[in-house]
Amino acid sequence: MKDIVKTNKSFEDIKHIDENGIEYWYARELQAVLDYKEWRKFENVIKKAIDACGNSGISTFEHFVGTDKTIKMPKGATKNIKEYKLTRYACYLIAQNGDSRKKVIALAQTYFAVQTRKQEISEKEYSMLTEDEKRFYQRDLTRKGNYSLNQTAKNAGVKNFDKFHNAGYKGLYNGETADDIAKRKGLRYREDILDNMGSEELAANLFRITQTESKLKKNKVNSEKEANKTHYNIGKNIREVIAKNGGTMPENLPTPKKSLKELEKENNKTLKRK
Repeated sequence: MKDIVKTNKSFEDIKHIDENGIEYWYARELQAVLDYKEWRKFENVIKKAIDACGNSGISTFEHFVGTDKTIKMPKGATKNIKEYKLTRYACYLIAQNGDSRKKVIALAQTYFAVQTRKQEISEKEYSMLTEDEKRFYQRDLTRKGNYSLNQTAKNAGVKNFDKFHNAGYKGLYNGETADDIAKRKGLRYREDILDNMGSEELAANLFRITQTESKLKKNKVNSEKEANKTHYNIGKNIREVIAKNGGTMPENLPTPKKSLKELEKENNKTLKRK
């Protein structure tokens, strides 16, 4: 665990912010953190990442900006070397195309995952993701959102969190609890329902989560009963909005054939074979 924290800090430490508040990384600094000794080998990884970006229909020039860097040489001389300014998405693609035998590469894949926060990639980039990538993306957001919501709910006086979360599900799913949703989806005992939702269903639940937390804070809710009522009402309100806009009710959305945990296992097996 200490290694993960240390590595994540390293990725964060080498992040730069330009005058417009936009974050970026330098390839040479990322090379060191990813434990590549030779620039030649690391640049091959960058080229693969650029190809992957281009094949997805996303502008490579927005994410991989070629530039020169001046370094000092012996006796006061200087030398220009090739450099790249990278977006977070570019770093993600580099990690995906890196040497999977390196532990730090696996950590980088997690750190730079395109699922981190939707606001960190453009709508165009998000639209280019596959359905499964969107699921991973939204699932990560709901996981973080639920953690934050739990902290807020605890401060509001919630002690029975199962009842609290079921209140939200009941509002959004027309009376269904988490167990009801799991049974309808045909899931095994204690299998995570969120891991078995498509991106659209996850997005509806993320909206429920974020709006409930906002409402609890705004109204300064300080009783468990009121917190549960708030969660139910938010879920119900979102359901009404979906209906008004002619959308598909969450319980009528298809359940993916494979859970995100199954997809993760398949992905890990693929990486091990490379």
